[in-house]
Amino acid sequence: MSTTSLIHDAATILPTPSLESARLYLCTDARAKQGDFADFLRAAYAGGVDIIQLRDKSVEAAEELELLAVLRSVAQESGKLWAVNDRADIASLSGAPVFHIGQKDLPLPAARSLVGTNVSMGLSSHDPAQVSAAAADPEADYFCVGPLWATPTKPGRAAVGLSLVEHAASLETTKPWFAIGGVDLSNVDEVVAAGASRIVVVRAITEAEDPTAAAQELLSHLPALG
Repeated sequence: MSTTSLIHDAATILPTPSLESARLYLCTDARAKQGDFADFLRAAYAGGVDIIQLRDKSVEAAEELELLAVLRSVAQESGKLWAVNDRADIASLSGAPVFHIGQKDLPLPAARSLVGTNVSMGLSSHDPAQVSAAAADPEADYFCVGPLWATPTKPGRAAVGLSLVEHAASLETTKPWFAIGGVDLSNVDEVVAAGASRIVVVRAITEAEDPTAAAQELLSHLPALG
């Protein structure tokens, strides 16, 4: 499949669920070792994952577009959301409905100018000031709070602990926000008790023998929204 054939055609995009209803957000690599990218995506969505983000720093742009075409197809089959990390150009070309950036990436207004107004943009936040700013920023459609625990997916990033979740909850914002960083079945109840209703996970599903069952179990610990 050529890269040019992967460029977004708005007419082919089917309606997707709202970000507001999402509770379980998964980040995954390209599954190169397992060789099961599409099957893994289907299994995760079948378990109740609402959003899947491809995050793989080892993948070059052309290959990322090819992988995102697979992710887009499976997401549409499943009626779920999917996301691009960091690269606004890749998000625009792939037609991603969700785009996530960090504090040191493009400023939100610049990213918005590239991805357009129909894309939901998310922002990582690592301290109370960043959380409060993200909650108040009209360009951020959602934000993530963490990392709560040290995680190999973010080497060198200090853990912030559950107090940051408590701070986010205290803002009582209606904007969706997700707790992230080392969240799994061993601690998800603590995260919920601190005030989170939504989580981002990586290894809790990517390293599970049964991704569908792992997602279902995580969801069973999250409170209903609304």
